[in-house]
Amino acid sequence: MNLTENIKQFFLRQGFVVISTIGTDGFPHNSCKGIVKIKSNGKIYLIDLYGEKTYENLRNNPNMCIMAVDENEFKGYCLKGKAKEVSEDEIDPEILDDWKEKLHGRITDRIINSVRGKKGHPSHPEASMPQPKHLIIMEVSEIIDLTPDHIKNTD
Repeated sequence: MNLTENIKQFFLRQGFVVISTIGTDGFPHNSCKGIVKIKSNGKIYLIDLYGEKTYENLRNNPNMCIMAVDENEFKGYCLKGKAKEVSEDEIDPEILDDWKEKLHGRITDRIINSVRGKKGHPSHPEASMPQPKHLIIMEVSEIIDLTPDHIKNTD
C-alpha cells in the first residue's frame, strides 16, 4: 500500500511511535519504538533495541499496528500490517547509519532543550541506549485516520 508524503512526514516527525503486537495469550502488547525509515511503497523500518516480547510476538503472529498521535495538531494515524524481525547481524548497515543519525539528533535536541532551561530527564537516556537487537520491517496494508471527522472537514 502506498503512503502519502503527508503520512510519511507525520510519522517521521514523531519522537517515537507505539506499536502493538499480539501475545500468545491473545492480549495486545504495546511497545515504544523509533522509526528509522519509511518507504513510499508502505514499508516501515523500526529499530528494536531489546528484542524481547515484541520479537517473540512477531515470530508467533506477524500482525502489527503502528500508532502515533500529535496532540497539538489533534490528529493521528494507525497503520496496520504484517511485520517481520531481522536479526542484528542481518541489518543493512545503511539502516544502522540512519538510526545512529536519528539518535544523535535526539541527543542534540535534548542538550539544546537543557541549555534553554526546559526540564527533562536528568540524564541523557539516548546516550546509553544499547545497540539494536533487531530491525522490524512492517508492510502497511491499512491506514486508519484517527482525526475526528468534524476536524478533517475544517482543513
